[in-house]
Amino acid sequence: MINPYENKNEDEWFDITCNLIKNHPLDMDIMVDTVLETWEDIFNSSFGKNDIKIGVDIFPTPQIMGFLLHELIPINLKAKLSSDDWVKDKEVSEKDLVYRPNLDYSVEIKTSSDKKRIFGNRSYAQKSDNPKKSKTGYFLAVNFEKFNESTNPKIRKISFGWLNHEDWRGQKAQTGQQANLPAIIYETKLLEVYPNNTIK
Repeated sequence: MINPYENKNEDEWFDITCNLIKNHPLDMDIMVDTVLETWEDIFNSSFGKNDIKIGVDIFPTPQIMGFLLHELIPINLKAKLSSDDWVKDKEVSEKDLVYRPNLDYSVEIKTSSDKKRIFGNRSYAQKSDNPKKSKTGYFLAVNFEKFNESTNPKIRKISFGWLNHEDWRGQKAQTGQQANLPAIIYETKLLEVYPNNTIK
C-alpha cells in the first residue's frame, strides 16, 4: 500500500484523510447505520430455549461486546448492501472487512469501551518483516459504553480513517502488551463520523 501521508506535513493530514474517506467505496452513512443497527441487534437477540437476553439476563464484558460487534458488522453490512463486494475475513492475513474488488480498500475494525481511544496489541507498534496482517490501511473504530456505566449502554463514537503502522506507539514497559495512538492521529487521521461528522 502506498502511504498517502508520505512526505506530507502534519497540517496537511486532515485534508488528506477527508479525501481518502470521501473516495472510499463504503458510504459513511451506510457504515454508521450498520454499526448502530448491529449494536441494537445484539440487545434484541435472544439465546437458547430460555430466551436469554443481553442487557436483561446477562451483562457481558467489553471484550465480549467488542467481539460481537467485530463479528457481526461485516455480516450485517453484506446483507444491507445485498452485495458480495464486502465480506467478512476468512484468512488471518485479511482485514476484518474485505472489499473483494480492491483489497486496498479493506477495513480493519477496532472496538473499545474507552470514551475516545482505541488500542491494539503490542505487535501493532513493532516492525515485522513478515506480519500476519498489514497494520496499515483503513480503520473503523467503535467506542461504546460498558454495562457498569449504564444499564442501557450506547455507542459513544464511530470513527473512520487511515492509519500507518508507524502511527501506533507501544507501551514503554517491557511487559506492556498494548499499543495506542497519539492525540494528533485522532485529530487528523482517524476522524469522527458519529455522532459528530468531522469530515469536511
